[in-house]
Amino acid sequence: MKKHILLGCLSALLLGAAALPVAAHHSYAMFDGSKQVSLVGTIREFRWTNPHSWIQIDVPNDQGGSDTWAVECGSPNDMARHGWRASTLKPGDRVTIVINPLRNGDKGGRFISVTLPDGTILAEPALRTPPKS
Repeated sequence: MKKHILLGCLSALLLGAAALPVAAHHSYAMFDGSKQVSLVGTIREFRWTNPHSWIQIDVPNDQGGSDTWAVECGSPNDMARHGWRASTLKPGDRVTIVINPLRNGDKGGRFISVTLPDGTILAEPALRTPPKS
């Protein structure tokens, strides 16, 4: 009987240890938290997905075209508690998004805030410091 209890406890520990990677969250080290970049452009796509929502925004470039930037946001659950909805950003919306850019120079970053077409400003609830003016 004790052998079955020991085996059951050991199995539970192994299953718990195997689940740890699922609960792990990636680091924000890829983003430069000391810099903020304002992107003025047009929403290409807004993905309201777990574990993070994503914004793709087309930003005019110096060559007369546009670059698509990928912006990582928080979870839909956190965002919804702070006024966001799946329909908050729609393709074609002209917005200003403030991000912490990627350290490697790629066109992407971590969401800080967005100014919507009607002037409403929504910010990332997880950040402790407000966007720089």
